[in-house]
Amino acid sequence: MRPLRQLRSPRPHPRAAKRPVAAASLWAAGSCAALLASAAARAADEDPSDWLARTDQALATRNYEGVFVHEHAGETETLRVIHRVGSEGVSERLLSMDGSGREFIRKGSQLTCYLPDQRTVLVERSNDAGLLLGSLPRIDATSAGLYQITELQKTRVSGRDARVIAVTPKDQLRYGYRLWIDEATAMPLKTQLRDGRGQVLEQIVFTDLRLPAHIADGELEPAVDARNYRWVQHLADPVDSRGVAVSWEASVLPPGFRMTVSARQVLHSGPVEHLVFSDGLASVSVFVEIGRERRTEQGADDAATIGSSSAYSTVVQGYRVTAVGEVPPDTVRAIAQSIRTAGPAPSMAESLLGMGIPHTLVRHTDGSSSIFDEMSGGQSSGADPASHELGSGRAGFSNNANALGGFGTAGGPATTVLGAGAGAGAGPGPGRH
Repeated sequence: MRPLRQLRSPRPHPRAAKRPVAAASLWAAGSCAALLASAAARAADEDPSDWLARTDQALATRNYEGVFVHEHAGETETLRVIHRVGSEGVSERLLSMDGSGREFIRKGSQLTCYLPDQRTVLVERSNDAGLLLGSLPRIDATSAGLYQITELQKTRVSGRDARVIAVTPKDQLRYGYRLWIDEATAMPLKTQLRDGRGQVLEQIVFTDLRLPAHIADGELEPAVDARNYRWVQHLADPVDSRGVAVSWEASVLPPGFRMTVSARQVLHSGPVEHLVFSDGLASVSVFVEIGRERRTEQGADDAATIGSSSAYSTVVQGYRVTAVGEVPPDTVRAIAQSIRTAGPAPSMAESLLGMGIPHTLVRHTDGSSSIFDEMSGGQSSGADPASHELGSGRAGFSNNANALGGFGTAGGPATTVLGAGAGAGAGPGPGRH
């Protein structure tokens, strides 16, 4: 009897041995493909304008501090921003890290501007104070048909995953925007204002951005010792012009633009009617010098462009009309030339009485005059049309008269800070309203 052979497991066929590995690879590849497809489907379902809303909310509701570089009209400036949200409201500090070292501190409705180069401190109160960095473009029902919002390919900025949103106008009457938004926090990492050829007119890039849970009170105090500075305080609350009859209107506006603000203000040159025309995203401020004696001659037109800011001044029915905004030159010219009287323009005395304010609006601690002599309400001195300085009431890309991702409503009631102060030099940014 032959001995029993040792029992062995049958040797698998080489092709059979590879089948489980191949099956696992196919399963893994299929799973990855499914995940990618799911992510792509979710991305397709997202509206790119939602990212603008998220960023706007993040800027308004989060604690943050950071350093950014602002480029405009060939000039570059580095600024630091600190923003705190607490039970007492919003507190902010914006300071220039170059040159003059100017600082802007907002606590609630009070804005204090420290100007070391002028050894002056300006204090202003506004019931509608906007963010020092402002808000990003908001596409409403009006502007939805004027701009196309698309999401471009994701990228990385400063080591962070970023969503890239392009806001492109459908005509040549307004500028476009591009934003790089942090995917994890919805904070803006980079923003650009672009013309119709895609050329960058203005840019803000954060080089450092943090979201601390707590910001100490000391971080919101000025670094400059202003005890020996001249203090200028604007005592009156902003003028409520809702009860004042509109004396001026536009006859034919560029497509999409409509009047959103009408107010009367007192500048150094006298009362002006201040009108704001907006398409929901881009805005133009118009100043009509109603306090000056009417000119019988037509007068020469004046136009200027610096970076993204355009201005046009003309004489309409004997009154000087100046339009200023971050729009193409043709747009400010068309709006300025469309202004017409809706009723008899009031005299200086009638304007002052109609606004319920005295002619002397400002009290100075040393009895001298300052750039606040040209202010009324929340309007900065740079708005004086007689100075023909450029600016739109936006500060670095904002969507009301406040400022970042800089896209904004020109010359609204709230004071603009980033880039404010073209005439008086009150703002840190270059040559803005």
